[in-house]
Order: sequence, then structure tokens, then C-alpha cells
Amino acid sequence: MISLRSVLAFNMKVQRKILGISQAQLAEKVDTSTHYIGMIESEKKFPSPEMLERIAAALEIDAPALFSTKSYPTPKSGTMAEFQDQVINDIAQILAYRIGKLNRETPQDSTPGTGKNPKMVRRPVPPQEPH
Repeated sequence: MISLRSVLAFNMKVQRKILGISQAQLAEKVDTSTHYIGMIESEKKFPSPEMLERIAAALEIDAPALFSTKSYPTPKSGTMAEFQDQVINDIAQILAYRIGKLNRETPQDSTPGTGKNPKMVRRPVPPQEPH
């Protein structure tokens, strides 16, 4: 039997992914903490009817859609494994994108004003005379 908590958690995660928003962004939209959103999505808390309506509005769906089982994966159909594989692939793509973006934004050794990144040249350090 499928629990309401697991359906709610699944649908919130999927809809957040569709909208491209984080738990923190959702929390800000519904005026609650990121921790509370995380607790709902990990099935440890269950929101009040008022909070459900605020969550649905922030996720741009009707409140009853939070409990829809239309796209909910079931172990019998094998879609849970497919869903997990898709999530892992999505995470890998997001990480690759973010790492690439960070690498492009990280300042390199450069000569100011030239836009060039000269190769690092090691120069021998002259020996120092003993004191």
C-alpha cells in the first residue's frame, strides 16, 4: 500500500525538479524553513492543509495534484529503478554543468588587462649567501 507521505514527497520532488527550484527556494516561496521542506520530502513530517495549499501554489499545481499517483513509480512496473537511474543521471549532469561553470568562473593566473593566461614559468631561485 502506498502512503500519503511517500506520494506527497515524490510529487513535491518531481514538481520542484520540473520548475528547477531547490528546497530552499520552495521554502522561501511558502514562508517556511528549508529544514521543514526537507522533512516533508523525507516523509518525516506531514504539513497542515494550509501549508499544503501554500506548497501547491508555490509549485504551480492544484493541491490535490500533490497526492496524484499517476506518475508515482511502483516496484512492480520497474519504474522505481528507472526513476532512480534518471535521478542519478540528472544529478551527474547538474554536477558536470556546475563544475564546468565554476571552472569557467575561477580566475586564472593572468596578466591584468591582457586577457591572456601566460604559462607558468619556473625560474631558478638564486642561492642566498649565509648570514
